[in-house]
Amino acid sequence: MIRHPSQERPERMAPRSTSAPSHSAAPLHVVQLLGGGSAGTGAHVRSLSAGLVARGVRVTVGAAPSAERRYGFTAAGARFVPVPVKTTPPAVGVIGAMCADADLVHAHGMRAGLLAALTLRRRAVPLVVTWHTRSTAPGLRSRLRALTEHCVARSATVVLGTTSDLVDRARAHGARDARLAPVALPAARRREEAEPDKIRAELGAVDRPLLVTEARLVRSGSLDVLLTAARAWRRLTPQPVLAVAGDGPERAALQRRIDREALPVRLLGRGTDAATLLRDADVALLVARWAGRAPLAEEALRRGVPLVATAVGGVPEVVGDAAVLVPYGDPGALGTAVSGLLADAPRRARLSDAGRGRAGSWPTEDTTVAQVLAVYDELALRG
Repeated sequence: MIRHPSQERPERMAPRSTSAPSHSAAPLHVVQLLGGGSAGTGAHVRSLSAGLVARGVRVTVGAAPSAERRYGFTAAGARFVPVPVKTTPPAVGVIGAMCADADLVHAHGMRAGLLAALTLRRRAVPLVVTWHTRSTAPGLRSRLRALTEHCVARSATVVLGTTSDLVDRARAHGARDARLAPVALPAARRREEAEPDKIRAELGAVDRPLLVTEARLVRSGSLDVLLTAARAWRRLTPQPVLAVAGDGPERAALQRRIDREALPVRLLGRGTDAATLLRDADVALLVARWAGRAPLAEEALRRGVPLVATAVGGVPEVVGDAAVLVPYGDPGALGTAVSGLLADAPRRARLSDAGRGRAGSWPTEDTTVAQVLAVYDELALRG
């Protein structure tokens, strides 16, 4: 068992041993299991793996083959094992072999948590599961998701929720030990512009306010709310431009609606980097039925871009008073909030300062690693 006495110990975590380390002991071996979650989850696992390796922990990451190309886990010092994408017996077999000498398994997300629970059901290996997000899918998919959450919550030794509502959800599903453990999402890489205002020029927003969001291009849900809200912005002078980063199967149908209603919206498609767009944005929009520590919201506040967001999930907890919050599913409230913000430069300036201040209060990557290590040490001591 290795000790990490120099690491910060959050008060909510159990006290850790202060005994001297055993220099002959083998390093702790932790398996990080990623189930193909969001970009934020993958970036967190990469950051966590690098921090653990730097502190003497042996880390193996199991994920879809594409995850290694995207995040570079081996460059962070971890061993990478490709895991089949589907939840199948072969996937369980690969994970079982990967965990043969593991001291602890840390799964991220529901699919990874379920695979780990199936693999470890007859093994006395502690299982930590981080809940990064939740599904809002309706009908049968919602019921299947609830069954998965119930199984994962009851199988995990400890559930870590990135927001308080996820902790409450885990407890409602029977988690024995559920704790709040906010994660630090690495800041997006800042790219230098070749020319000033190049992005604004390409979007036709040199002399117009630029609104930035990201969304999956489907005709129901959040983007439908955004497009309906955009009707109110047609009357503004100058008329703003809403740039939407993201792709999806219904782009053509959405573009037809935009053209038919003459909405000031640009669908930018695959490969567009929302973080890069934020560099030139006047206002950022996060419109979601549920969100936790949304990368778009966090990057907007870091950059001092005024944010209008739906008051759902963990968003109020993350942004505090540093954003304008509106109800989900109310395009009138969204349209009015954006219009009012565009007309009030002093308020935008106050939100910009408040956003940077709020971002400075969030956990850092180092404190996130320290919190996770405290949990690992506690579970190793129990064993």
